[in-house]
Amino acid sequence: MTILEQIAGPEDVHNLSLEDLGRLTEELRRRIIDVVNRNGGHLASPLGVVDLTVALHYVLDVGRDQLIWDVGHQCYAHKLLTGRADCFDSLRRQGGISGYPSMSESPYDAFGTGHSSTSISAAVGMAVARDRRREDHKVVAVIGDGAMTGGMAFEALSHAGQLGLDMLVILNDNDMSISANVGALARYFNRLIMAGSYKRAKEDVGSFVKTLVGERMTRRIQDLEKSVKGFITHGHLFQELGFNYIGPVDGHDLPLLIECLSRMNEMKGPILFHCRTEKGKGLKEAEDDPVKYHGIKPHMVRAIEDEGGSRPAPDEARRSPAPTFTDAFANALIEAGEKDPDVVAITAAMPTGTGLSRFAEVFPDRCFDVGICEQHAVTFAAGLAARGAKPVVAIYSTFLQRGYDQLIHDVCIQDLPVVFALDRAGLVGEDSPTQCGTFDLSFLRAVPDLSIVAPRDALDTALLLRWALRQNRPAALRFARSGAGLIGATEDRDVSVGEELRVGHDATFLVVGPCAANCLEAAQLLEEEGLSVGVADARHIKPLDGDLLFRLADRPIITVEENTLPGGFGAAVIEFFADRGHLEQLRITRVGLPDVFARQATRKEQLAAHGLDARGLAETARKFLVRYAAAPAQ
Repeated sequence: MTILEQIAGPEDVHNLSLEDLGRLTEELRRRIIDVVNRNGGHLASPLGVVDLTVALHYVLDVGRDQLIWDVGHQCYAHKLLTGRADCFDSLRRQGGISGYPSMSESPYDAFGTGHSSTSISAAVGMAVARDRRREDHKVVAVIGDGAMTGGMAFEALSHAGQLGLDMLVILNDNDMSISANVGALARYFNRLIMAGSYKRAKEDVGSFVKTLVGERMTRRIQDLEKSVKGFITHGHLFQELGFNYIGPVDGHDLPLLIECLSRMNEMKGPILFHCRTEKGKGLKEAEDDPVKYHGIKPHMVRAIEDEGGSRPAPDEARRSPAPTFTDAFANALIEAGEKDPDVVAITAAMPTGTGLSRFAEVFPDRCFDVGICEQHAVTFAAGLAARGAKPVVAIYSTFLQRGYDQLIHDVCIQDLPVVFALDRAGLVGEDSPTQCGTFDLSFLRAVPDLSIVAPRDALDTALLLRWALRQNRPAALRFARSGAGLIGATEDRDVSVGEELRVGHDATFLVVGPCAANCLEAAQLLEEEGLSVGVADARHIKPLDGDLLFRLADRPIITVEENTLPGGFGAAVIEFFADRGHLEQLRITRVGLPDVFARQATRKEQLAAHGLDARGLAETARKFLVRYAAAPAQ
């Protein structure tokens, strides 16, 4: 029996020997690699934090002590140590466990996280609640993968220091977000790491270190000085915020981590413990290329040492991926940059995921990665636009929610020509509800002077980006996490208006985005049953193409969108006709997400669950036409 098989919960970790703890870290890494290689998901980040996770579960009373993970995908080893080893094979699958902490999934997940830089704020709230109730437990936030570059983390540090709370913040510093960390804060951490001498007064250093780690560990630290590069550095920034700064230490030295955490467990007040880790630790491919192995597709790891590990399926592993909307956007942006030197690109720590890394290769001085700082990214773009630049802000739909105030206050009120390229709009698959971009149509529609468009394929993406850059006003281009195969004719597309892709006499699917392909397939299924259903691509959500809508109004309309129905595209169509006094004559139904958060599953499974696949759309059309057969428009 392996060590991991003997762990039913965190209390079982406490009785392990140091040797067994070391074996446990190896087993955890093997299990994570095996499951992620089969299911896909985050890999380099959870591997890098395994040793720290084991040390925390050994020292803390996890469950009673509150342990918060930020960024949440660091938590895989934590899940394995908290009673979820038996179901870990279901990671990120429909009906399985989440790839992020989830309070509804386990009492050991103290706080749900999916976006970054939230853990310290949550920890401050938990510490204050603990003190008000006169409880006695630890509150620990583990912040990593570039989350410390987010301003919210420093707002929380400032508040915690002001209150003098008894809490521990662990900085899991691996130099990385998804790509390498950027900015002055990253350089500051690097200076801390490179500092070779203690900055405290000589007479204070010895007593402080001995108090923290004891005589035996003091000698050990001195022996490891070269690798640790200064156990206690000046850390002035954190000290000025009211924290006792300790570190940096080797985040893979398990005995040292346990000793340090044990001593800090006896200390009071706000403490920041700075650990240096290697992203991808334990898998050479991930160590060599942590960007590529940050998140992987199934069967991407070519070899796993233990014979029980998964192997790549040859056909799936070697199949060339279809061009995606991200690919089409990146190509179109490079073309725009070649034609216009005023075009600049901005991302918030997602250069690879948004395709901007390719733009940066061609135009390194016109591409800006601001770190995990969505609010700054939007206002930075506004400042550029105010002085004549043409900024394109490439950001995931779910993360634009964090820059909503800036979009309204700094861009749209001032009518500045900023183009927002919203990747991962709609259903995104296995990455949990926090990552789904199913709200942007609703929250963006409420903003005056903002145009909103949705391409159905790669050609539309390129043409609509060009269109948006010509508008000289705010515009949002939202596209899906999917392939972008061509839909409909390729010649003479006029993307300034909508387009009828198929004429039908019984009803029309009125769609935005790549679900146009599913609508066409559904229409074909219905034709085989004797029903004539058309398909129209609206393209424009705000403002709507009124001429197209009036052409369709004499037939029943089925709106189709990958967005929540409240306030979405279908709601916009209903409002359009209501405002013009035509609602009584309108026969309409809507397909999209009801008032729920989309649960994790593959994108294909999600589309089917919400009736957005071809079969679901055909079924909606059948029921709709039956319902209105006896009640034609007046």
